[in-house]
Amino acid sequence: MTNFNVILFDGFETLDAFGPVEVIGKMPDLYELGYYSLNGGIVESQQKVKIYTLPFSDINASGVLLIPGGMGTRSLVNDENFIEQLKILSEKAPHVLTVCTGSALIAKTGLLNGKKATTNKSAFEWTSSNGSQVNWIKKARWVIDGKYYTSSGVSAGIDMSLGFVRDLHGMETIRTITEGIEYVWNPDSENDPFAVE
Repeated sequence: MTNFNVILFDGFETLDAFGPVEVIGKMPDLYELGYYSLNGGIVESQQKVKIYTLPFSDINASGVLLIPGGMGTRSLVNDENFIEQLKILSEKAPHVLTVCTGSALIAKTGLLNGKKATTNKSAFEWTSSNGSQVNWIKKARWVIDGKYYTSSGVSAGIDMSLGFVRDLHGMETIRTITEGIEYVWNPDSENDPFAVE
């Protein structure tokens, strides 16, 4: 059983987190979902969904990390304590998945320096400004570089998480999940109708 650690903060984008959670939650024999914030307690999404979280100190460091985006990232990129703790967790995690502007948070740690990544195209300029040494890809639904999976905006996180499942568990698992959630998967990470010039 692998821990799947969802990093939350005030102002996170609800679907950024819970699109991938819906996918991973279809494999309860493989992954144990957990919800964490820097200090624990109640955090509220941009859409006013309140979630109870445990503190970072309770995270099993060998688990996968999911980092959503949302307007809360705009101030969080300047929270030195959060960024340092996120860096420590990300260095230990076997895989790190980001959705939307969540890639700005991991870029701020420096761990994406020299790596390929993408983000929400409507926030591309802002996100990329937080990682000048990152090879930002303007046309990609999601991007993989080593253990880092970064995706474009909001719903792209579902496609990315399905890509992650395919890479680790194969197409038969994908078929079972997509049929269960009645989702038409875009399996081509380079098929990005929202690409920027």
